[in-house]
Amino acid sequence: MSVYKKFLGQTMVYGISTIVSRLLNFILTPIFTRTYAAAAYGIFTKMYSYASLINAVLAFGMETTFFRYLNKHEDKKQQVYNNSFLVIAFISSLFLITGLIFTDSITKWLLNNNMSQFQDQRRYVQYFLWLLFSDAICVIPFAKLRADGKPFRYSLLKFLNILTYVSVCLFFIYGIPAIIKHDLPGANFFKDFFRAKWIGYVFIANLIASALTFILLIPEFLKLQLKFDKALFMTMLSYSWPVLVANLSFIINENLDKILLDKYSTEVQVGIYGAVCKIAIFMSIFNTAFRLGAEPFFFSHAKNANAKQTYAAILQYFVIALTLLFVALVANIEVLKYFISRDEAHRAEYWVGLPAVPYLLLGYVCLGIYMNLSVWYRLSDQTRFGLYISLVGAFITIVFNILLIPKYGYMGSAWVSMAAYATMTLISYILGQKYYPIPYNLKKILAYITVSTVIVFASFFIFNRNIYIGNAMLIAFVAGIAYFEKKDLMKMLKR
Repeated sequence: MSVYKKFLGQTMVYGISTIVSRLLNFILTPIFTRTYAAAAYGIFTKMYSYASLINAVLAFGMETTFFRYLNKHEDKKQQVYNNSFLVIAFISSLFLITGLIFTDSITKWLLNNNMSQFQDQRRYVQYFLWLLFSDAICVIPFAKLRADGKPFRYSLLKFLNILTYVSVCLFFIYGIPAIIKHDLPGANFFKDFFRAKWIGYVFIANLIASALTFILLIPEFLKLQLKFDKALFMTMLSYSWPVLVANLSFIINENLDKILLDKYSTEVQVGIYGAVCKIAIFMSIFNTAFRLGAEPFFFSHAKNANAKQTYAAILQYFVIALTLLFVALVANIEVLKYFISRDEAHRAEYWVGLPAVPYLLLGYVCLGIYMNLSVWYRLSDQTRFGLYISLVGAFITIVFNILLIPKYGYMGSAWVSMAAYATMTLISYILGQKYYPIPYNLKKILAYITVSTVIVFASFFIFNRNIYIGNAMLIAFVAGIAYFEKKDLMKMLKR
């Protein structure tokens, strides 16, 4: 039980900090949708979708490689740290220099040669070049905090980052206009440059928060040695490049739908889709917290005799928690929709996208399970399979979004997202049982997923999102889980 307590303890620390940070970010959604029309919010969604893709390239799969090689070469921890950081530093510096040189060309490509917004878009590109560079430089120092068993410091820095971002955003949206309106100290200074309801201030706020995080991580940077172990790097590269492609393909599945919506539909569609995706943030929080706690734990626990049984038990409990959250979110969607937009002038424009939510959430259920299942190819040093699986998902995302978006808009994107993650999960399970078999309780896992899915779609589409019926079914689902898991629950309570 001590093994589970250690895993649960670290995951809870990451989870609580992630929840607090994401909720702080989440409160910005209704503020943004009240401040900006769907077209402007579409720019926000598009830019962050591109940023996610580039982030995966700049990280170069080194975060996972760092954890793997720390446990694989315990006598070379400093060399692993040095190599991982220097690789990312070189790639991100090259990216920054190249981006600054070709800023105008990048801007024209993003605008599809529509030059009416050129100057604004050019500023957005410059902000994101520096933002992506600063975030990439911090990847390995953050990973080191996790590897060193310092979840509290890791969480504190992440929390300060998002708190700074939220605070600066609110200052630009509410603070400066209030200063100008009431002629408070500094009003004349702000009048010279301030533009009301300019989306660029959101990007500036993010850049300020990233710069602060960089400064707070200086103690971790000082532990670096500018020594490059070429022999070690070659073995790390063989492990990392499939992880890079897999991560890139994963980000494609996560964000390319929004980029393709921009290309094959309108910025309004992108804005609506980006806003309703925010309801899935609770599922994303859960998956992120699990990944942060699970990744170092899985690697450090791999040498234990009962490791596979532990992994199987973790997946079962993980699926129970995930499906409960799945049902709870849809049961209460009539309340959650106000977090998208409660402003009468804009909410109808955004709420029209709510039917996409059940499909997006089911996709996140599959994604969470896939993240758990992926332990088999990471621990067996067969990361090429992660590459193959992710490429299949990327293929589904690209091809079917191109086919469905022109006819179905963001609904097509939601269906494709769900299908891509479900396919990846199925393939990962089949290959994992062949190359690194783990004794999962497949019957129970499938039962919980099936029942939760039936409840969700009945609650949303048959009972028309009735909050009372939805929560009644949630209670019945909880009771059913308690009945079938009562033996394990009693053991845990006794401990």
